[in-house]
Amino acid sequence: MSPPTHILRFVAVEDGRVHLGQLVDTTRDVGLDTLQGTPVKAYRIDGSIFDGEVTNDVLTAQHLLSPVSRAECNYIRCLGLNYKDHAQEANMALPEVPILFSKPHTALADPYPAVTPIPKCSQDGTSDYEAELCFVLKKSGRNISEEKALDYVLGYTCSNDVSARTLQMATTQWSYSKGLDGSCPIGPVLVTPAAIPDPQNLSIKAIYNGRVVQDGNTREMIFSIKQQIAYFSQGTTLEAGTIFLTGTPAGIGFFRQPRVILEDGGDMRVEIEGIGTLANKICYMDCCQGAWMQLLYHSTAKVYGWMSTKSTFVTVASTVASIVVCMN
Repeated sequence: MSPPTHILRFVAVEDGRVHLGQLVDTTRDVGLDTLQGTPVKAYRIDGSIFDGEVTNDVLTAQHLLSPVSRAECNYIRCLGLNYKDHAQEANMALPEVPILFSKPHTALADPYPAVTPIPKCSQDGTSDYEAELCFVLKKSGRNISEEKALDYVLGYTCSNDVSARTLQMATTQWSYSKGLDGSCPIGPVLVTPAAIPDPQNLSIKAIYNGRVVQDGNTREMIFSIKQQIAYFSQGTTLEAGTIFLTGTPAGIGFFRQPRVILEDGGDMRVEIEGIGTLANKICYMDCCQGAWMQLLYHSTAKVYGWMSTKSTFVTVASTVASIVVCMN
């Protein structure tokens, strides 16, 4: 078959195992389909996300996982203040060079039915969303030119740069406030450059509890994806599996009047043209729930061999948590 263009990572109904797959119907928004209970079918992919081959075997997704696993992700690089209208709403000058911060891979999280956890330290009325286009590198490189930059891109997906604003404003370094566990959900599908030849002309929206709170276009980026790759590869090896979050347009909750915050039980969605909808429910966690999730992980890992990786466990535990804790 042809190389994959719409890559899913999921747990299959047929065998309960984690698989990669090529979406059968690429016209579907698989994020909305999973929300609505519509079956999602994929041709099984043999191999890794970097070199997989599409087979003729069709599987049904029981639930979706982040397109890139924590094991495959070695670095999450994030751009701050990279949309003109966002800089304007923040009353800040346009940066002369890209602003970089990072998230640990423990921030990486799955689409619905996984929840976005808000820990005690950020349950202060300032937890915020940032809808962002995300891209993943397929090969390593150093000193990459702008002309060749997109040759290094494996694919594009949606992301939410979940941010704890009080912690963010307490320091000039943003990595802690934006790197809490589960603060980087991505998905629902990784779309390759064959299907998105121009990533600088995509509509991008954040939708919170049914209300559009961000409505932008990637053409408004200050530094394009080509420029980001070229700049950050100067004297630095960008490795395959690196995830880039490319910045957010105007409309974040912190600058709205009245402010919009991520509340327990809230419905958060990021919608990007040509990719689909990343959806998560917001769940306020406490220490007991955190300890309970750790216990659940260790217990299930002993019982189910396929759940022995934390990336798979996050979906299972957070899904159960969403049922137990976040029901309205």
